[in-house]
Amino acid sequence: MARSSTARRLAAVGLALASMALGTSSSRVAAQAGSGALPFRNPALSVDERLADLVGRMTLEEKVGQLLMLDARGDDLSFVNTRQPGALLHVLGAKVGRAMDLAAKNRLGIPLLIGEDGIHGHSFWKDANIFPTELAMAASWSPELLERVGRVTAEEMAPTGIHETFSPVLCLTRDVRWGRTGETFGEDPYLIGELGAALIRGYQGKGLDDPTAVVATAKHYAGYSETQGGRDASEADISRRKLRSYFLPPFERAARAGAMMFMTGYQSMDGVPSTANKWLLRDVLKDEWGFKGVLVTDWDNVGRLVHEQKVAATFADAAIMAIRAGNDLIMTTPQFYEGAIEAVKSGRLKESEIDEPLKRLLALKLRMGLFENPRRPDLAKAAVEVSRPDHRAAVLEAARLSLVLLQNGGLLPLDPARVKSIAVVGPNADDDLQQLGDWSLGSSQHPPEAGKHPREKTVTVLDGIKAVAPRGTTVRYEKGCAIDNGGLSGIPAAVAAAQASDVVVAVVGDHLDFIGEEKSTATLEMQGGQVALLDALEKTGRPLVVVLVNSKPLVLPASVKRAPAILEAFNPGMEGGRAIAEAVFGQLNPSGKLTISFPVHVGQQPVFYNQVRGQHGTRYADLTEEPLFPFGHGLSYTTYRYSNVRLASPTLSRGQSASVSVDVENAGRRAGDEVVQVYVSDVITSVTWVGKALEGFARVHLEPGEKKTVTVTLPWESFRLVDADGRSVVEPGDFDVLVGPSSRDKDLLKATLRAE
Repeated sequence: MARSSTARRLAAVGLALASMALGTSSSRVAAQAGSGALPFRNPALSVDERLADLVGRMTLEEKVGQLLMLDARGDDLSFVNTRQPGALLHVLGAKVGRAMDLAAKNRLGIPLLIGEDGIHGHSFWKDANIFPTELAMAASWSPELLERVGRVTAEEMAPTGIHETFSPVLCLTRDVRWGRTGETFGEDPYLIGELGAALIRGYQGKGLDDPTAVVATAKHYAGYSETQGGRDASEADISRRKLRSYFLPPFERAARAGAMMFMTGYQSMDGVPSTANKWLLRDVLKDEWGFKGVLVTDWDNVGRLVHEQKVAATFADAAIMAIRAGNDLIMTTPQFYEGAIEAVKSGRLKESEIDEPLKRLLALKLRMGLFENPRRPDLAKAAVEVSRPDHRAAVLEAARLSLVLLQNGGLLPLDPARVKSIAVVGPNADDDLQQLGDWSLGSSQHPPEAGKHPREKTVTVLDGIKAVAPRGTTVRYEKGCAIDNGGLSGIPAAVAAAQASDVVVAVVGDHLDFIGEEKSTATLEMQGGQVALLDALEKTGRPLVVVLVNSKPLVLPASVKRAPAILEAFNPGMEGGRAIAEAVFGQLNPSGKLTISFPVHVGQQPVFYNQVRGQHGTRYADLTEEPLFPFGHGLSYTTYRYSNVRLASPTLSRGQSASVSVDVENAGRRAGDEVVQVYVSDVITSVTWVGKALEGFARVHLEPGEKKTVTVTLPWESFRLVDADGRSVVEPGDFDVLVGPSSRDKDLLKATLRAE
């Protein structure tokens, strides 16, 4: 998608969405209001009128209770009446209806807001469709795909009683040892913002009163992913200028796109926990960006102020700190209830300070129409939604567009005239849990007794190859080894299967034990017996296709680097096996491009492409600094040629846009899609700045021999930097506009313009 189709319309589209979301009333249901209804129950009144009436009727205890979002996984829901929380999470299906019934019995009957993690599909609903992870889908470079994914997810979540999803994740990956790398869209701020905005549009549909929509939550705001040693939730060594330069832009994009919830991060910066960071939460998000939605803490973040970060001695202290910093909804810190009440009654916190976040939350509920329709679960409708063929088709399309061909010496696609037998080996070849990845049933976020997604809903790589292989092809399967332990006993059988076959497809990667929250890794090497298995397979001399099913980039052993073909799938979701098989047999021409760099060695971390200029030397004394596979890399079964890059004008006047064009030709024999990438490099800057930054892209389909001119429009903001005073400015001078198939310098054509 060209930059102009999003950034140029950013303000107009964002304001339109926000206006729709912040509509004054649900007048269409006014006739339903009884003549004797209390004013806050009357949808014919404005939101402000209803809000004033409701808040004026509430006790302090009711007000504080509304600011709680409590964990509802247990069987006992009596806290819905004792503490009267405003929101719940981890409650599904019929149990949602039970919780809503209890809330309706409270004195004022304020409806609940129900949140759940729909990170890449309705993750914890057993029959839902699970998409590839965010990192996988990012490889599509397709905002259109992400918007469709958001829409499908919302349509499946809403009838199960869910109002809000804790997605999208807009964290900027730096050190890929971080366990949550797979939840992100990768390492580039601009691309994260574009894909996140698309997902938000899909989730929120036609607006807050759309019964098929769910509220999007932009997280984790902000800087959480700037880890030390790749460890989760460590102190983030990050300045305000650095935040504004790289970490905040995706979140500002989300705010302009109409996201109605934000979530704080776990980390602290410059000694201040995110949850207590007034500058970040109030000054920037609410005042500077004008965010009118609800800011929710992450899991027990207010409690962590007391027992983990230890910046508050009591829960009353923590409550004061959280409220004054700008938090609106307190997730899973039940002690906030007593702490906030104590703080008000002791005179340390004004009740009016409680009213501020209360009004934001209640306004959201009113604008969603929950007082008229609490959106109870409809399990019959839910069963219909998860069974829709178009939903399943979207899962397959996402898997297809997410595949990245990292390396190919001509082995792929397989030639059916030469390949009559295939050995499918490896620990992830037939493991549905690893294929679905984190944030799905069977991962660490829910206990084992919660079960897993039905096995028959997931097409593993083995399933896919058996289904897609030409008639008469012999398919042999051996697991070979384990990842979560050092098991090697299966290697001889895998070697025997390889020796008896024409080609080997080895499916390797990582395991749920080594990914997710609190599961960062000290190494990026392949775990368990995988390296030994791959070395043994190489020694058979059989042609080797390596398929990576993994949450994040791994350090590849020499046997993989020498393999004739490497196909990256990340965690490709329920239809991943089908898409991989289609690529192996040539029914699909891979078009994915990496949005994260693959290191040669873990010691290169961080190895992201948009590094700040100015270091001494270009390599380590003992190793290259270049990644094995860079940001933007991705091959095809055809060849694309770039030529004739040009600018519509050699100068750029203040506030105007630049237009860059390039000719792209399909010089091969197969049709395919290419992702044209446009980077900007500011030649001379008043402060140190990145060597180049992605500022636009476009997907283009080309038939064999076809040549097209691709034009991308770069708005004025594409040339900005953040100066020493923290201001976002475009400095006059020369800029190189770089166009090509990846971020690697040798792949890029250059045109130069001058900003006036």
